[in-house]
Amino acid sequence: MTLASLPPATVAAVGLVVLVAGATNGVAGFGFAVVGTMALATLVDPATAVVFMIVPIFAVNVSLVSDLSREELRSCSARFWPLIAAALVGTVVGMAALQRVPAAPLRVGLGVLTLGFVATAQRAVPVPGMDSFDGAALRSRPGMVGVGGVSGVLFGGTNVGVQLIAYLRSFDLSHGLFVGVVALVFLGLNGIRVAIAGAFGLYPSTAVAAASVVAVVPAVAGVAVGKRLRTSVTERLRRLVVLGLLTLVGVRLVTGGLGIA
Repeated sequence: MTLASLPPATVAAVGLVVLVAGATNGVAGFGFAVVGTMALATLVDPATAVVFMIVPIFAVNVSLVSDLSREELRSCSARFWPLIAAALVGTVVGMAALQRVPAAPLRVGLGVLTLGFVATAQRAVPVPGMDSFDGAALRSRPGMVGVGGVSGVLFGGTNVGVQLIAYLRSFDLSHGLFVGVVALVFLGLNGIRVAIAGAFGLYPSTAVAAASVVAVVPAVAGVAVGKRLRTSVTERLRRLVVLGLLTLVGVRLVTGGLGIA
């Protein structure tokens, strides 16, 4: 099913998904791409869901980067440019592979990645390599290049950036600065992805591309709401809402991809 063929009620549901995903990102500093993409993948073709979210993700991160001061922006850019550059290259590879993966396996894969994100966030299952992030080697420029390249491939094909988020958390940044740095990294990635999606012909139709642009409105509105709630929401509640929602979406993706539901 494509976005162009959806009934009005489902289109409204898509708008609500984007709004909720934006609010989640505004509160927690991450989660927009994962929540939005995975929820949409239960309604439409997974590859379409991934591509549809590119422009809204870009807009959301523009909004969040604006929270950084000029000095913070300059410092973060100088510090993390090897990570961003390597992730850009990996993202191109991941997007090239996206159009070659069948819908059902991609849906199952997205579901597994979502549930894996939940497990790692709860520390029930370690992310491979994350136990080594305390070492100086992985914080060096070569380390950033390695992490960025691998994570870029995954992000390019699925919109899942859990490795990048976990890696940036290892730098012990304040919550506000962490939100800004995450936004800066994903802003760079999604800026290039908009052009790549068009060049690779990943948008199923001009209607889908136009709808993606329109979705910027509920996405940015959701982020604004989330920012207002950020100081009044505890860390425990943030995790509970985000991880609970992702668990439901992940299970639905896996069962749908396997033909169970």
